[in-house]
Amino acid sequence: MAGGEGKRLKSVTGDLPKPMVPLLGKPLMERCIELLLKNGINELCATLRYNPGPIMDYFGDGDAFGVDITWRVETQPLGTAGGVKACMDVLGDAPFLVMSGDAACDFDLRALIASHERSGAAVTLALYECREPLRYGLAVPDENGDVRCFIEKPDWPHVVGDLVSTGIYVVSPQAMELVPDGAACDFASDLFPELLRRGERIHGEVMEGYWCDVGTPQAYYQCCADALAGKLRLPDQPPPAATAPAESKPHTELKGEHVERRSLGCADRARLMRAMSASLMECGAEFDDGVILRSGNCCARISPSAENSELLIEAASRDSEFSAELASALENMARALDRGIERGQGT
Repeated sequence: MAGGEGKRLKSVTGDLPKPMVPLLGKPLMERCIELLLKNGINELCATLRYNPGPIMDYFGDGDAFGVDITWRVETQPLGTAGGVKACMDVLGDAPFLVMSGDAACDFDLRALIASHERSGAAVTLALYECREPLRYGLAVPDENGDVRCFIEKPDWPHVVGDLVSTGIYVVSPQAMELVPDGAACDFASDLFPELLRRGERIHGEVMEGYWCDVGTPQAYYQCCADALAGKLRLPDQPPPAATAPAESKPHTELKGEHVERRSLGCADRARLMRAMSASLMECGAEFDDGVILRSGNCCARISPSAENSELLIEAASRDSEFSAELASALENMARALDRGIERGQGT
């Protein structure tokens, strides 16, 4: 499905059709074709509507990209299911895969197809866990993975889960018999509810990997950044270079007969260390080996753990009780600063 105009992306794309928006040097639709080829799919029927010329000129018959493409250009809006209905003479009588030509993902599509074959459902949806699902359609599956209902673009009071429909489906041809010829029909708002009303099964498969609906400038730039970082696996992109961890320098030993050690878990160790440094700076703190406080009779150090998000507090003196009291005072101080950070009141 490659007929979208991408109105929200026009500040980035201008008149360029959305499937031609580049993702690390190649159009989104070419990235989709790469994914299909990787999963053994090379016969495609593409539905177009908005500004189809640049897309057809770029891909031609698909031979240069290792696929065979048949084009269908809509003269009037047919919706997602209506556009696919116009391709049934090409798709034949076997289950077929539907996907958008303007989304970025690296799903194992073979696994989705295998799930559809096992389930015997009319349609199998690729579902994705999403922390911010307001822009998408929610699917609510039961314990067996069969979808019981859909909630289209809910507001937060109506969010009942985090599984969104990605617009990637495996469809049995019999399901398309409910779609009228030449009329507008949408998968999410028309066909799927009708299938459920008739008692047909719609299965949801929760997919692993990366998926992004590149529908807004923010989503587009985030997708490009994710591809550069290797979160979105593209076949022609080398894995991101591993960053060698900094060599850990051992702390100097604190001088004192009695050393008290504490640890304090926190959400952001670097930010809490910043707050501790600012608070202790006027007390003459040193910063070359963690945050160090020294006097003639005692010494204390606050430093972040190298392994976990926590602060390590050490206090040393000649008196064990004083060491414990000093460590407790610094721990209480760190806790108070951490609470302030959580409330947005700290640095």
